[in-house]
Amino acid sequence: MFKKVLIVEDFQATHKGIVDTLSEKLKVKEIQEELYCDKAFTRLKVANANQVPFELLITDLSFKESHVERKLTSGEELIREARKLQPDIKIIVYSQVDNPAKIRALFQEYKINAYVCKGRDESLWLMNAVNAVHKNTTYVSPQINMATTDTIFELDDFDVQILKELADGLTKREIAAKFKQNKITPNSESTIDKRVSKLYDEFEAKNTTQLIAILTKIGLI
Repeated sequence: MFKKVLIVEDFQATHKGIVDTLSEKLKVKEIQEELYCDKAFTRLKVANANQVPFELLITDLSFKESHVERKLTSGEELIREARKLQPDIKIIVYSQVDNPAKIRALFQEYKINAYVCKGRDESLWLMNAVNAVHKNTTYVSPQINMATTDTIFELDDFDVQILKELADGLTKREIAAKFKQNKITPNSESTIDKRVSKLYDEFEAKNTTQLIAILTKIGLI
């Protein structure tokens, strides 16, 4: 089991639940806690400099505003910097967010190892997540409707080209014409229509505006 874990969570009640799960049920020996991302990152840097790095980072995604000026204001920013500092650190996100597209992006863009959604059985899910990550497998809370954690959707260059044109206000017919003019293949309107429909389904978007907004928010375009 992990010997040294850092928890980053700004609600004390949640802190206590995580600590209890790790110390009492999983017998983790050293658990450190922080309320804010900047201080957590400082702990990571100090631990690495002293050659006693943390093995596991458990972090929320959102943190309440503070009167203290901060450079890192979200879990995503902390995870990004933690990965740069210590590429092999295991990361579990522990959050209320239950959007499958957002969660897929966390696995894809930030290379997290597990995602636990806060809820009635969160202690059990967290315990299962820690055990799974310790065995080098991924984990997602069972109530998250993702058909998969093992096949996280990735946008290819063709998707990105289509999305950029849609964001610029072009219709699918106009995109097809532009692709033909620029000798980009495939370029039939039916192919583009099918690809856009697949993106709608994958990211649970009802229209182009919503699709672009979702992908922009989670950093895929």
